Amino acid sequence: MKASESRRSIRSTTTTHDARRTTGANRTNLLQGGDIPTGQQDLRRPSALRNMPYAPLMKGSFNYLDKSLESSLRSNGRVFTRRDRDGSDAGTDGVVIDRHVQRVDDGRQLEGDARCTLERSGFELLGSPLRDSSLNFFELEPVVEHYYRDCASLVREATRARDVYAFDHNVRSADGKKTRRRLAGGQEVQAPARIVHGDYTLMSAPQRVRDLTQPPGHNDTLLGRLADGESLISQAQHEHVVQGGRFALINVWRNISDEPVMRDPIAFCDAQSVDPEDLVVFEIRYHDRVGENYFAKHADRHRWVFYPEMTRDEVVLIKQWDSAGSLACSEGRQADSSARDSPCTFSFHSAFFDPKTPEDAPARWSIEVRCMAFFD
Repeated sequence: MKASESRRSIRSTTTTHDARRTTGANRTNLLQGGDIPTGQQDLRRPSALRNMPYAPLMKGSFNYLDKSLESSLRSNGRVFTRRDRDGSDAGTDGVVIDRHVQRVDDGRQLEGDARCTLERSGFELLGSPLRDSSLNFFELEPVVEHYYRDCASLVREATRARDVYAFDHNVRSADGKKTRRRLAGGQEVQAPARIVHGDYTLMSAPQRVRDLTQPPGHNDTLLGRLADGESLISQAQHEHVVQGGRFALINVWRNISDEPVMRDPIAFCDAQSVDPEDLVVFEIRYHDRVGENYFAKHADRHRWVFYPEMTRDEVVLIKQWDSAGSLACSEGRQADSSARDSPCTFSFHSAFFDPKTPEDAPARWSIEVRCMAFFD
C-alpha cells in the first residue's frame, strides 16, 4: 500500500532467594476504531485444554536487580542500556541481577475480591478472539493498519477512556531473536524480557506524551502513515495532561502462535504489593532520545500472578502507567496500596522460568501493542 493510500485509510477509520548473581555489560483516528465486544468467556482455562492434565504452577524463577543497587525514582545515570538504530539492545551498564524463586498464583483460578483487575492490580485477562484470524503478525502494515485499531478499541472499552491511540508494538520470541528474524517492513523480533520491570517512570511516561506530539521518528511504526509533519497526539491533548488531566499507557499482550504459551510465560506483579523503595530507574539510550523503565529490587511482599497456557483468543491488558495512581500522584512518596479508592499506577511484569516446562515445549511467540489513553 502506498503512503498516500495508507493515510486515506487512517483518516476514514474512527508487564525463596537464590544466591546466584550475574552482571550485565543489555498517535487521526487510525488507531481508534469501533468497539469490539470481548464477550463473557470462561477464562479459567482455554476450552480446548480443559481435558488435558495440568498441575498449577506454584513457583517460578525471576530476575530482579541486586539489593546493593541504589533505589531511585529519578534517573541517576548509573543503570542503563544502549539501543542501536534498529531498536535492539546493544549492551548494558550497572545491571547486577539477583535471581529469586517466587510463588506464582494461577490467575485463572482467582475469583471474587482475589481476581486481578486492570484498575487495582495493573493487569487483567480478557477473552478477545482476533477479528481476522489470518492476520500476519510478521508484517508491519496489517498490524499497524488493522490490529492497532482493534487494540485501541479493547483498551477504550475496558477503561472507558475518552480517546485511545495505539502507537507502537514488539513481537517477542527467543527463537526469533536467536535467528534474527525480521518483521516485513519493521524491526527484528525481540527476546522475551526476562527481568522484572515496568515500561515507564515518573519522567518517561509524561515524556512519551510529549514525544507523540511530534511527527514519527526513525524507529516509529507510524512513520509514513501520517501526513507529512503530522503527529499522533495533538498539542491540545498534551496541554490537557500538563494541566493535570489523566492519561494512561496500557499494553495489549497476546500469544500469536497456534500453540498455547508454555515456554517463557509472562507473569505480573500485583501493584498493591509494590512500594516505591523497590524501584530503580533503568535508562534506555536510543540514538535520538533517552527512555526509562523501572526495574525492581526483590521484596517478599511481591504477589505474582500468571495465566497458564494463554491462547491466541485471549489478551492481557497491562497497565504501564496511570497518572491517577497514588504512586504517580505523590511523585513516588506513596505506594499505590496507600489509597484504596484510587487506581494503581503500573504493574511490574516479566517472562519467567518455570522448571516444569517440558524440554520440547515450543518457543513463545507474542505481540504487545502500546496504547495511550486519555480521560475526561
